[in-house]
Amino acid sequence: MAALTRTAARAAGTLASAARVPVWLAGIAGADKSFAKNPILGSPTLNRLGLHAARVQLAARMAEQRRARMAPLVDPADRAAFDRDGIVIKRDFLDPETFRALKDEIFGRRFAARELRQGQAVQRMVPLGRDTLPGLPQLSALVSHPALRGLTYYAASRAGEPVYYLQTVVAEPDGPNDPQTALHADTFHATTKGWFFLHDVAEEEGPFVYVPGSHRLTPERLAWERAQSVAARGHANSHHAAGSFRIREEDLPGLGYGAPVRVAVPANTLVIADTFGFHARAPSLRASTRVTVHTYIRRNPFLPWTGLDPKALPGLRGRELALYLGFQDLKRRLTGRGAPWRPVGPVTVDAPAQV
Repeated sequence: MAALTRTAARAAGTLASAARVPVWLAGIAGADKSFAKNPILGSPTLNRLGLHAARVQLAARMAEQRRARMAPLVDPADRAAFDRDGIVIKRDFLDPETFRALKDEIFGRRFAARELRQGQAVQRMVPLGRDTLPGLPQLSALVSHPALRGLTYYAASRAGEPVYYLQTVVAEPDGPNDPQTALHADTFHATTKGWFFLHDVAEEEGPFVYVPGSHRLTPERLAWERAQSVAARGHANSHHAAGSFRIREEDLPGLGYGAPVRVAVPANTLVIADTFGFHARAPSLRASTRVTVHTYIRRNPFLPWTGLDPKALPGLRGRELALYLGFQDLKRRLTGRGAPWRPVGPVTVDAPAQV
């Protein structure tokens, strides 16, 4: 009887896997990055034959073509800086009066928030979308700013509707290791993250770290990507296995890159980066809290067009993050598994960590 049960279970598992093959194949043609979750993407044999390397190379070529068409959206000096470094840093982004009004609108107000603890750092998220922004005119003006939008689109190599949220990082130096302090690439293709800083960030307060030029696909980087892909599925680091490859600083020269740079900046600075480039959050040497307006775009890297974003359609525009979090909440209630962001109720953006 037990043998029959095991046989039936194996047969059911085989059928379930067969049913998922079309989904896995569709993921290969899209933005899927996890070697652990997609067994086709994670196949050592296919990656020895060049599956992952081909995706990386094609995605880089498509991003270059899309960016060429989006060049008029970006100031020539900013475009030159990005093309060289993969990151743009714009100090004094808003005029002083507008910046003061923005801070007055944000600080002291209580927002429905979520938090995530990763080692010594707690991140707080306040989604910004169509249900929130109408009551926040200064924030609405910032996320619609043509320079911010243009740089976000260019870095992502895709126009569309970015995700925006208020992000607070509460650093507790005595806590365990933060996985985001390891140099890594977010995924295998061009994608953007941006931060508009509402606080000064000092060198010792865990600033953003970026490897200039690492958004460019050198022959050495392509060979490294291929080598990583062969063993990624079984990698001990779950982030690496999920397609966010980690790298040691001493390995950067071998890929044609220089040393990481700490982005310690004053308040009222906008930073936009392509996070295919290697980056990290530096360990904080003292307790600190910083608040930013965070933006990102990540889309299918193989589509030739720059717009036509379904997430910008009526009913979806400004709701991507809220819908994602709602789905994850439902998944957690049904299965016990879901996104690790925990609701913490209404809090001010600079309140102490709640989790």
